[in-house]
Amino acid sequence: MPEKLLVVDDEPDMLKLLSMIIREKTSYEAIMTNNPFEALEMIKNGGCDLVIADLKMPGLDGIELLDAIRQTDHDIPVIIITAFGTVESAIETMGKGGFDFITKPFKKEQILFTIDKALKWACLQKENRTLKTRLKQFEG
Repeated sequence: MPEKLLVVDDEPDMLKLLSMIIREKTSYEAIMTNNPFEALEMIKNGGCDLVIADLKMPGLDGIELLDAIRQTDHDIPVIIITAFGTVESAIETMGKGGFDFITKPFKKEQILFTIDKALKWACLQKENRTLKTRLKQFEG
């Protein structure tokens, strides 16, 4: 079953672009929304393997969305994209558990590489947790 990527951006053109890149160049399933509150509900219901979110959105910005995601799921990788990148916002994103911070415009290869890297990292995290659990059972 292909991994599900949730893309959250208030700009319809960016949603179309990311959807096209993901669908044409990967086997992943891309779910798009321009509403960060809807995205949060989708995440709470489970089934998303990765989130790509815009930094500047009305109602709930990307960092606030990241904070809300971390309250629900500590492991899902979150990639923040923005046209308004600053060192401070990148540091804040990473400090709050974001996987990566990408500035627009980005190259197609850059976003694809980051998605693959994030999904591999998430897989390793799950495998590590499973092995630790097995080790504790074995020791106990």
